[in-house]
Amino acid sequence: MTFLPAAVLLTASASGPTVTDLRCEYLKNPISIESPAPRLSWVTEYEGRGWKQTAYQILVASDARKLGRSQADLWDSGRVASSASIQIPYSGKALSSRQRCFWKVRVWDGAGEPSAWSKPQIWEMGLSAESDWAASKWIGGAPAGKGQPPAPFLRKEFVAKGKVKRATLYASGLGYAELHLNGKKVGGTTERDPGYTNFDKRVLYVAHDVTSAIKPGANAVGAILGTGWYDVHDLATWRFENAPWRGRPRLRLALYIDYADGSSETVVSDPSWKTSTGPILFDGIYTGEVYDARQEMPDWDSAGFSDAAWSAAAVMPAPKGALAARPCPPVAIVETIKAKRILEPAPGVYVVDFGQNIAGHARIRVKGAAGTKITMRYSERIKENGAIERDQIETFMTKATPPQPFQTDTYICKGEGREEWEQRFSYSGFRYMEVTGFPGKPRLDSFQARLASTDFESAGEFECSNDLLNKIQHATRYAYLSNAQSIPTDCPQREKNGWTGDAHLAAEAGLMNFKSASFYTKWLDDLADDQSSSGAQSLIVPSGGWGHGATHPAWDSAYPIIANDLYRYCGDTRIFTRHYEHLRRYVDYLSAQTQDGVVPFDSLGDWLPWSTETPSQLTSTVFLYVDARIVADAARMQGNDRDTRKYADLAEQTKRAFDKHYLAPDALEKSSQTALSMAIYFGLAEGDKKQAAFDALVRNVKTQGHIDTGILGAKYLLRVLSEGGRSDLAYMLVARKEQPGWGWWIGQGATTLWEDWKGESSLNHIMFGDVSNWFYQWIAGIGLDPATPAFKHVLIRPQPVSDLTWAKATEHGPYGLIRSSWQRNGAQFHLDIEIPPNTSATVYLPGSGSAPDGAKLLRREGNAMLFEVGSGRHSFQSQLSPSR
Repeated sequence: MTFLPAAVLLTASASGPTVTDLRCEYLKNPISIESPAPRLSWVTEYEGRGWKQTAYQILVASDARKLGRSQADLWDSGRVASSASIQIPYSGKALSSRQRCFWKVRVWDGAGEPSAWSKPQIWEMGLSAESDWAASKWIGGAPAGKGQPPAPFLRKEFVAKGKVKRATLYASGLGYAELHLNGKKVGGTTERDPGYTNFDKRVLYVAHDVTSAIKPGANAVGAILGTGWYDVHDLATWRFENAPWRGRPRLRLALYIDYADGSSETVVSDPSWKTSTGPILFDGIYTGEVYDARQEMPDWDSAGFSDAAWSAAAVMPAPKGALAARPCPPVAIVETIKAKRILEPAPGVYVVDFGQNIAGHARIRVKGAAGTKITMRYSERIKENGAIERDQIETFMTKATPPQPFQTDTYICKGEGREEWEQRFSYSGFRYMEVTGFPGKPRLDSFQARLASTDFESAGEFECSNDLLNKIQHATRYAYLSNAQSIPTDCPQREKNGWTGDAHLAAEAGLMNFKSASFYTKWLDDLADDQSSSGAQSLIVPSGGWGHGATHPAWDSAYPIIANDLYRYCGDTRIFTRHYEHLRRYVDYLSAQTQDGVVPFDSLGDWLPWSTETPSQLTSTVFLYVDARIVADAARMQGNDRDTRKYADLAEQTKRAFDKHYLAPDALEKSSQTALSMAIYFGLAEGDKKQAAFDALVRNVKTQGHIDTGILGAKYLLRVLSEGGRSDLAYMLVARKEQPGWGWWIGQGATTLWEDWKGESSLNHIMFGDVSNWFYQWIAGIGLDPATPAFKHVLIRPQPVSDLTWAKATEHGPYGLIRSSWQRNGAQFHLDIEIPPNTSATVYLPGSGSAPDGAKLLRREGNAMLFEVGSGRHSFQSQLSPSR
């Protein structure tokens, strides 16, 4: 570990500011934007201190040459006096479908000096109207007989009439479509496009720039279709067999080609396409794939392939849902992991250990005779003899009639030398893979694990001197990735469902670790699609119908909470405009069911506590208060004074009812860690009662010596202890190696977070993942100021507790890079920070020290000195007081 010397940290660059990281709707250079006023953002980089933006100018042009000459024929914002650099809506000429928008930005500093223009970036509008899909039809394979037919292949040849200036492929495949053009897969390592939704409400499409892939003359475009969530035929779990949208796979496609001579044409999916089946004999989202390489059709996706034996594609009914562009990154292969060891628990039965629990599949390399059948079964666990063990995750397969395979891929060799294969349309949760039928004895390089996840950019990193915490951080990131599969899921093996409680409990950790805002933007639309006219939500979203009809506020509150998280972490106010009526309707629905101000019925609450149960009526009432506050704030942002008062009054009434029912002095000592933490964190316990509740919580933690919460309390307990000045106790709970706790999981070999403290269920769940957020915001000290969204003002609160000697973290926030790095040597404490331009920070420096250059001393608070600093790099020294 290295630290920059103080002299380096304090040196200001003489160069001017640079405008970088231009984004449109959170994305870099997107090509299917549907908002008529997409929001723009940028980051300013500057090596000196205290830089503030006082104005900006945005230029948007219809082509790159015009932009190069600063001819903004679409929009010239002019010089706008503002410090804003995020969530700025486009306000120029109306944009049409497929409109290309080239843009750049410059900014002014406090002295009125402009920066250089940023490098130009681009966004493209998507297909905003049904007519934009031209004459395209939904098409599929030949009519199916009994049973589950093989995956359909579809192809079409066309002639490009000249030099191509621009070509964009728009396609929606249900459940999934792997697109091909001129012998190559389109989209690189992406898979399972376009994504999972309630297909009766909304169907996603994807867009690809394929300009370089089209050549003058003969070309071929094609697709392979998988069943996915559109036709969940392989498991009766969660009643997806009754999902109203179910049907055979189908494709809609429009390939727009613009030629250099100004002409254009569109290739569309229609009955002129040809279809056949090939090597994918079976695919299912839960079961896996069966692939017979002997039935491969070389060059099926290239021009000149003979498809005389293929049938005409069938025109399929259109799904009920409206087409919409996918607003977030695709699912893709984001990491390839080498096999670590191979066990042989029985002759010819090989178990491959990849050393890391993931979501995805294996890639196999093999040389065998034609017809050799290799079966791969995925698992999270192995027995003492090395055989895989799947009882915990295979439980639902016993409900299938007839019995079906689970997390199983089958590859049949074609017998033509070295063969390499990986599946397309399913995924599994696993660390281990059982292989049978492999010809000869496999080697480590015969297998690779392929981690598949929504393809996020990383936003943050954390590391400290206690390697146990580093391993918990590692496990959290891999659990999060494993459960980001176009929706936030509970687990990648047993269910793969969008449990709402799991999602909101992990959202803040997700936003700190990854640039996941567009991912949640997409899922909030799924929540809107799911909501019934009464305001009720399902327990899982999307849902084929299961989970409606009951109210579970600790789960349902995912909708307002994640919307609010996008506002707090990203400054996104439009999310409230888009979803306000849905959020208001839900709160009205829930508040109508209260009795004496509290939620009276049993529901899912603090799921899977260690030992002490917390009444669901208590946790539900807390979330009614939280939700009412969020809706009141959303109404205020929109200037809706009547609703602001209405929901603020509801929140106050709920607070009084909570006080009456749950905060009696004699009840505090009997309250659970979850009940006390939630009451304190959300401000339901105030004044003397807040202090009494905190004291009771501290006594509880000290007496038990371990965490005693379920998934709700695990998010708030650590935060409340740290905010109350007892990060030492929070650290003790996290760093202990005994059961229960995160550290015990790691001691048992966990490489992802588990579903329960006992380790009896899934070994890849994210619902206990907010511990990672605590690492960033408290141990390293990069904190979100609740009064200032999007890290416009940062709280730096390092916690040198217990045996920690150093910690460091970086966070790429909306305004740029935030860094906090501290180390201590005995009583000597050293802190280096970096605050992005156009922001400021309050620094809580533990111990006693003087104000360094560039910092203003505010006051002493407890055992810390508070300083205010502007942007730039700052270095602090202090003398720590004796530890508690």
